[in-house]
Amino acid sequence: MDTINFGLIGCGRVAPRHAQSFGEVAGARLVAVADIIESRAARFAKDCQAEKFTDYHRLLERRDVDAVCICTPSGMHAQMAIDAMQAGKHVVVEKPMAMNLRDADRMIDTAKSTGVKLCIVLQNRYNPPMQDLRRAVDEGKLGRLLLGNATVRWYRPQEYYDDGWHGTYTMDGGALMNQSIHHIDALQWLMGEVESVFAYTATLAHKMEAEDVGVAVLRFKGGAIGSVEGSTVTYPENLEGSVALFGERGSAKVGGTALNRKVLWKIAGEVEHEHVALMRDQVDPPSVYGSSHKVVIADMVAALHENRAPHTDGAEGRKSVALVLAMYESARTGKPVKMTDGIWNGT
Repeated sequence: MDTINFGLIGCGRVAPRHAQSFGEVAGARLVAVADIIESRAARFAKDCQAEKFTDYHRLLERRDVDAVCICTPSGMHAQMAIDAMQAGKHVVVEKPMAMNLRDADRMIDTAKSTGVKLCIVLQNRYNPPMQDLRRAVDEGKLGRLLLGNATVRWYRPQEYYDDGWHGTYTMDGGALMNQSIHHIDALQWLMGEVESVFAYTATLAHKMEAEDVGVAVLRFKGGAIGSVEGSTVTYPENLEGSVALFGERGSAKVGGTALNRKVLWKIAGEVEHEHVALMRDQVDPPSVYGSSHKVVIADMVAALHENRAPHTDGAEGRKSVALVLAMYESARTGKPVKMTDGIWNGT
């Protein structure tokens, strides 16, 4: 299998990032798209020189489709991924992989039973500043980690939630599950396993089912403390999306439009490099989706050729979903939630 033929399910907001990636990744080609809105599917198919479908099951019937990217509303991810895997297709699915852990585990189990590969889009892990920060942590340059923070201060107007699915628990979740999950994923990826969570959520500025504000305090297994703040209430625009780490020998913060810019970089032994580090990659990407979807697609292509798991497989994607659900459980009960091996195994 030299060229991997992809299908794309869902031609909405994030789909263009995937389509662009196919043009930038050697060995990847988009051959079919599906969307329930025929005009949108037709327009997307024409732009990408691909076949269009309004029923994704028809797309899955194409024998030459090796893998599919799922870019539909979050509540549709699990069943569509399972249908695709049972049809013998490898799957790349947008975040969050599922809205509950039962579905996440069904996806992981289906990948195992069918022998196909499951990749979760956690593209910001691949951004150069994030990779630099992960290397600094792995090499012990920050020393023992003491404190970690994820902050998402974004804004969404009421119209955003008036489409019938945004802000609902079954299809989308709120500020933590939707807007903040990349930053929450990054925090646990860098800081390690979470031991316990205590959280508050509230719906303060919008008419919606889920939360538009969520805050949480985390205790990590290694002894460090962390915090998460996520919201869609910071009128009139997105103000900040960042992850910050503080250790015995260094402090670092990555922000920008999509965790793509070093905001603070003060690490013992690297003082002379601080200015260079902060000036590198100063041009923000055009959207919060960032510029690293192509790395996710490239990793999936490589995983297929090398017969290995993608770097952000189902088990990796499950971690941030479990952490957000633990926050929801704590907010519901008013009590801390204990994690086992860094994972909450509720529903």
